[in-house]
Amino acid sequence: MNISVPNYRHVDEMRPWSDREHRLACVAVTPESPDVMTFTFRPDHSGLWFRYLPGQFVTLELPVGPEPVLRTYTLSSSPSRPYTVAVTVKAQAGSIGTRWMFDHLKPGMVLKAIGPLGDFSYVRHPGRKYFFISAGSGITPMMSMTRDLGDRSPDSDITFVHCARTPDDIIFRAELEAKAREMENLTLGFVVRQAARGQLWSGLRGRIDKAKIALLAPDFLDRTVFCCGPEPFMATVRESLASAGFDMKNYHEETFQPVKPQPPVVVADPSGEAAPTKVTFAMSGKEGACEPGHTLLQAARAAGVRIGAACESGLCGTCKVMKLSGEVEMNHNGGILDDEIDEGYVLACCSRPKGDVEIEA
Repeated sequence: MNISVPNYRHVDEMRPWSDREHRLACVAVTPESPDVMTFTFRPDHSGLWFRYLPGQFVTLELPVGPEPVLRTYTLSSSPSRPYTVAVTVKAQAGSIGTRWMFDHLKPGMVLKAIGPLGDFSYVRHPGRKYFFISAGSGITPMMSMTRDLGDRSPDSDITFVHCARTPDDIIFRAELEAKAREMENLTLGFVVRQAARGQLWSGLRGRIDKAKIALLAPDFLDRTVFCCGPEPFMATVRESLASAGFDMKNYHEETFQPVKPQPPVVVADPSGEAAPTKVTFAMSGKEGACEPGHTLLQAARAAGVRIGAACESGLCGTCKVMKLSGEVEMNHNGGILDDEIDEGYVLACCSRPKGDVEIEA
């Protein structure tokens, strides 16, 4: 019998997985709770390791039909263990991409990925002490950061509060409880909405509120806060912290809710002379017209040029392209960094030409 032995290399003998688009090979599928799965990937060829910040996300191209769809998922893995990456996803009602992953994605399959991207990381917003508070699958960036801190700085002071529907829905519960035994300054708190009759549960019940936050994190005023979960949950956390006098510059949140694409902007033109601008797509060798108030992404679609896009609201950064010439008005929601803007990148979904523009697409 022939046994395949991997070619051992140290990380410094390998190249980082650092381009914008990659191919990932699925190596494992792990159930986490009744409707949550973790999908683990490696590069589709050897000699690469993963470089990213804990809390960042990738966008996966999923072949759900004649046209693939792009879906953004936070990496739940830690960059301190750089040979694989993982996303932990929840099957929401009516989801298309996630349901395809649950039903069809198996070890050995290869997907295209864009990223990693995102600013939601303790590396970008360091603090002396941390308060991670999450609900549902919003736990994933918190898990990435906790795993990373556990490897790099196991004496880190972290209060980690997670809210779930039932005790069985607490993702990563066993691992977190094990980490709390290993990390002296990691304090855990769980809140569930309900527990089944006869199910043992001695923790808090109900929804998160100001009283529960104060009980589980008495010194939250002194901590740097990272929050992720459904918008109503995050709104409650924001309001609770602000009403207690928390310095909101130390509050950071990440949303994973789909956002409706931006509609065209109505351009005021009393003279009636507003005309389309020309957009040149350098890599495709095409030119297109961008109607007044439309975005580069809308112009690309009209010209038959494909630019990957997921949230279409300036949040995920998937549609980032290099602007080669011209000026645009870009109103983004954090999906691009200042140094990337300085380099010439723009987000196609929220950039509207001020005149003729050439982009690398």
